[in-house]
Amino acid sequence: MKTIKLNTVKPDIFSESEISGSEIWHKNICFEKGNTYLISAESGKGKSSLFDFIYCRRNDYSGEILFDEQNAKTLSYTQKKELRSNHISLVFQGFRLFSELTAMENVEIKNRLTNHKTKKQIAEMFEQIGISQKIDTQLSLLSFGQKQRVAIIRSLCQPFDFLLLDEAFSHLDETNYTTACSLIIDQVEANNAALLVASLGEPYKFKYNHKILL
Repeated sequence: MKTIKLNTVKPDIFSESEISGSEIWHKNICFEKGNTYLISAESGKGKSSLFDFIYCRRNDYSGEILFDEQNAKTLSYTQKKELRSNHISLVFQGFRLFSELTAMENVEIKNRLTNHKTKKQIAEMFEQIGISQKIDTQLSLLSFGQKQRVAIIRSLCQPFDFLLLDEAFSHLDETNYTTACSLIIDQVEANNAALLVASLGEPYKFKYNHKILL
């Protein structure tokens, strides 16, 4: 997939006043593979909604979202599954991990679907991101920051053209989010992918081609 286009997209629950000043809502915008985008917005402006729409988790919006010119709302269940397995990866703001499983087991669930990484490569990512000692620890026993890093690793265990980060570093200190950014940059470059970063204002350690106000 090379492009994701939004044509006059607006969440159904938003009024005209709530999208005033946005450079995305009710505008025409194109996200292109290989570029890096910072999407900045205050809380409540729809960052998670935007990523849910692109990830085809929700369709409560007007306008069109086009994946290489194919309308998102016309995709079948099988096509959506293929999209999420091979083209778009998302780090959810709320993690969406399984608390009864270990850190490694949470990652392996994704990797078994894609066979994208070897167990050695996954272990190396745990090492790089600073939680190798927690690899066999039940998720419920991890801190928020550790869970956040598990979610980041899981998102990288698939091929992708677009990586979406929804406030992916909110629980990390300077050192840990620096190493997390480094890992993400390595994987984005390896996939020649686009990176879309949603933030309340912190730019994080990426070089952006585009900075957009939501």
